[in-house]
Amino acid sequence: MTMRPAARHFADYFSAIGTTVEILTTREDTLAPAMDIARQRLAELDAALSRFRPDSEVCRLAAAAAQAPASARVSPTFANHLRAALRMARFTEGLVDPTIGSAVVASGYDADMDVIRSRATNPHAASATNPHAAAAAPRPDAQATPGWQAITIDPRTDEVSTPAGILLDFGATAKAHAADLIAAELGRRHPGGFLVNLGGDIAIAGESPIGGWPIGIEDADGATVQVVALLDGYAVATSSTRLRTWAATDGTTRHHIVDPRTGRTAAVTWAQVTCVAPTALKANAATTAAIVLGPDAPAWLERHGIPARLDGTDGTLTTTSGWPAPTSVEVAA
Repeated sequence: MTMRPAARHFADYFSAIGTTVEILTTREDTLAPAMDIARQRLAELDAALSRFRPDSEVCRLAAAAAQAPASARVSPTFANHLRAALRMARFTEGLVDPTIGSAVVASGYDADMDVIRSRATNPHAASATNPHAAAAAPRPDAQATPGWQAITIDPRTDEVSTPAGILLDFGATAKAHAADLIAAELGRRHPGGFLVNLGGDIAIAGESPIGGWPIGIEDADGATVQVVALLDGYAVATSSTRLRTWAATDGTTRHHIVDPRTGRTAAVTWAQVTCVAPTALKANAATTAAIVLGPDAPAWLERHGIPARLDGTDGTLTTTSGWPAPTSVEVAA
């Protein structure tokens, strides 16, 4: 997703956590401090949750749990994101589950995407694979998911306890939750309005442009298929099965979303799903759950009252209640 031009806004970009970070403000004087805050928070996130750096808290916990149950007191960033991930696991009844790390690695997503894709043409390409992650999940078969109920976090001490062999993965929640947290912090600390876009997970805070923030929904080729206006109190997220993909050693094409029920790459019904919810965290959890559910997704989204646009791999379009008609710029939610 991208921002469409809005009346009087100021924007800047940088790369972090494997994606493009876009910050928009309604006041020019707040853009530089907003960028500084976003960089700092995402650096903290990377140090806590990255699967691709052995010194991260996630990887150190995985190393400690390689042979036996383990526990560790974690940073406030880790604790905040783990609690958010567990809330989304409960909300989706396990369709989004942070204990899928070993299954994600088993699927082949064990390094930054550029490294993974380079292996298709250069088998000897250097890998950024985390050694602890690789040890946690032999390839190429599916890997069992222990289940989110196996993780505990002490509400007083922030001590996290895991069974043996667990590698946590926050791919379905961390980016979106970070967008929510950064937007909220910017709204508290600075005047004006803010939009935080972390690779398609979009949260807003403060004053919005008249009519809302216009959001362009893009397909995998970069074409804008619809523009919606995002209003105060809502966030939006998109999950795609056509962007973060790679050629597996068995000749199949895989994408980054794993079905926790099987430990395998989720079957592809939807090219992409876009959802609106009160937070980017919930919106992205819903999009991930929809990809996992496949043809059952529209009914599940309707039951949970989530406006959504589901683009089928066959070119068909499905929407749920509350999603605007695709004929003009409308208001999401």
